[in-house]
Amino acid sequence: MKQDSNFNQLVVPPSQRDHYQGMLNAPVILVEYGNYQCLQFREMHQLIQAIVQDFNSGLTEKNSICVVFRHFIEHPIYPQAQKAAEAAEAAAAQGQFWQMHDILTHQEALGNGYLVEYANDLGLDICQFLQDISKKVHVDRINQDIESGRQSGVVTAPALFINGIRYRDCWDMGQLTAAIIAAINEVL
Repeated sequence: MKQDSNFNQLVVPPSQRDHYQGMLNAPVILVEYGNYQCLQFREMHQLIQAIVQDFNSGLTEKNSICVVFRHFIEHPIYPQAQKAAEAAEAAAAQGQFWQMHDILTHQEALGNGYLVEYANDLGLDICQFLQDISKKVHVDRINQDIESGRQSGVVTAPALFINGIRYRDCWDMGQLTAAIIAAINEVL
């Protein structure tokens, strides 16, 4: 894994505050910074999900990887990303963050009507969902994610940290898998 001495470390460690899949004490913790309008983030996230699925169905221990998601939105570049992030957080308030996250990472349509449609498909309380978004209830949490990324040197999405170290190599199955295996071996 290539390392740059500047902004190579994750400043804010993963915690219960984060959205995560797996266990926070797993040997490998992947922290993704992304936004739902960014095609490169969607591709990275789908690659990570495929790798995690391979690890979980293979010979390795099932809980060897924890995936953490944090919002990182560049407002002028991705005008719909903020509303999509708010929709994900409104779904989280109803216990369905990862379900909404999965929908948003597979969709290019992120307009308000589509977000409501996705929430409806999940069976969310639509009145509460719309109220959370209109009152901007979750904006502070999203901004905390963005700030934690900036503190760690993230300037654009996507960004990935493996056990607190910034991953800067190619976004392909082989190289990312090799980096994750190396991280597991460092821990064991």
